[in-house]
Amino acid sequence: MIVYRRAEPADAKPLVQLATRTYYETFSALNTPENMQAYLSSAFTLPQFEADFRDSRVTFHVAETEGSLIGYAKLFAGNPPECVVGEAPIELVRFYLDSQWHGSGVASALMERCLAEARQGGFKTMYLGVWEHNVRAQAFYTKWNFVRVGEHLFQMGDDPQTDWWMTRPI
Repeated sequence: MIVYRRAEPADAKPLVQLATRTYYETFSALNTPENMQAYLSSAFTLPQFEADFRDSRVTFHVAETEGSLIGYAKLFAGNPPECVVGEAPIELVRFYLDSQWHGSGVASALMERCLAEARQGGFKTMYLGVWEHNVRAQAFYTKWNFVRVGEHLFQMGDDPQTDWWMTRPI
């Protein structure tokens, strides 16, 4: 049985492990080991996740089975980029699943949970950034009615990469 729930501060350590593993699975084949390590060692640390749990603008949602986290999403209620013009926006900062669960319906259930949480919080627009070369993620987000509205620079170690901004009404 898969349980979907809002993450709690006690989840920080397993969440860092899941985040590191899923990010590596997703991007290591298309980036140098040095750039992967540089990014992972700055973005996926226990102090960073603990700080996120203390930030009232951040919420994490997780999918778990048999006590193990298998997917997560991070929402952030901050200031959107100029290309996001929808009312009351919230960012879907991260959305990752262990690769063995791809195609299982877990991602769709997790997305439903994120949209419901955003709706309940009074948000009316969701936006996200996705790497221009992450075709699988782009297809998933397009299926969920996200549309490309702009792009921005994402620094992966010493490699400047292009991410697309995508948005949808909630």
